Order: sequence, then structure tokens, then C-alpha cells
Amino acid sequence: MVQGIGVADYLVPALRELGTWTRASLVELPGFSGSGEPPHELDVGEFADAVATWLADAGLARVVLAGHSGGTQVATHVALRHQPGVRALVLAGPTVDPRFRSLGGVLRAWHRNHRLEPPDLDEAHRPERARAGMRRVVHAVRAHLADRLEDAVPQVPVPVLVLHGADDRLCTEDWARSLAARARDGRFASVPGAHSFVWTTPAAWSDPIRRLAEEVG
Repeated sequence: MVQGIGVADYLVPALRELGTWTRASLVELPGFSGSGEPPHELDVGEFADAVATWLADAGLARVVLAGHSGGTQVATHVALRHQPGVRALVLAGPTVDPRFRSLGGVLRAWHRNHRLEPPDLDEAHRPERARAGMRRVVHAVRAHLADRLEDAVPQVPVPVLVLHGADDRLCTEDWARSLAARARDGRFASVPGAHSFVWTTPAAWSDPIRRLAEEVG
């Protein structure tokens, strides 16, 4: 599992659910959460380099690679490289919906979605955001805005599952469905919750991912 922009701990409840039937790992990106400092501020491709290196070092033979929010863009770039062992890709609440592809646009969409998220989510995010600092977070947001996920997904050589929170205001259903349709072997599933459904309804995504894992062996 690849973290979202700037934060990772909110994904732990969802990983616990996956851990009931498989080994689940959370990859924290350089400069964020509990990771080390990068040599410079990274773009999406360079974040993907770090994840690909982690996978190579881990030596895992069969991997369903997932990302949430901005992590979907990083995970997609890893899957594009024909990374040995990656059997499928999961895009949970993928960003960035083209209709919000500006700093102002994505902040307005985030605000609309934020009103649907629980207060304890902000409490979970606060230490990680403080550690990263606003300048680094804004740089990462701009880097993700510059990356066109819709151009990358059609080139992914493995099955792609797109998960959409039914109340998500940052990743629209039209956008999520369009990504599934663009994939060579795509599928779509709706789950309860807003953008951070991995925090509010962590069990909801486990069954779709399990079915995908069983399908790809």
C-alpha cells in the first residue's frame, strides 16, 4: 500500500483488514511520515523509483500493489515498469480528477470533501503534516497535479481495480469509472464513505481486493 500525499497513518486500519487474510505492508514515501529525508523534493516518478526499490529489496513474489489518493499515481508508475511480482493494481480514491486539476480547484474539492470526513481524521493527520511542513506538502500536491493518471492507466500491463467512495467529493464517480474503462483489464467497485473511506469504513475495501488477489493468483 502506497500512502497518500503527506500522510500514511490513516491507512493502518485498512491494512489491518487486509492483514486478516494476507501480508499487508505500508510504504511511506521519502520525506513523509516515518521515512527518511530525500536528497531533494521529489516528483511522482521519483516517488515511484523509491517504491520500486522497496519492492525489489523486499523480494516479494506475488504483489497486489495499491495506492490511496495521491498514492494511486505513484503506484501506477511502479506498475508501468513491469515490476517483477506485481500481479495487479488497486487505485483507491484516485487523483487528480481533471476537472480539479489546478491548485485552487483541488483545494476547493478537498474542502467540499473535508466536510464529510470525521474530526478524528484531522487529529490523525496533524503530526505527519507538521513533520513534513507546508512547503513540502504543497510541492507534492503540485507534482501530483502535473501527473496525468488517465494517460498512464491504459499502459498498465496488469489488472486494475478502481475503488470509489460513494460520497467522495475529491474523486468523482465519473472519473473513477473512466479510469477503469481506460485500463486494459479494468474493473470498478463502489464502497461506503467519502475520500478517506480507508479510515472511516476500513473493512469495505478488503473483499474487492481479496477477490482481485484470488483472480490473479
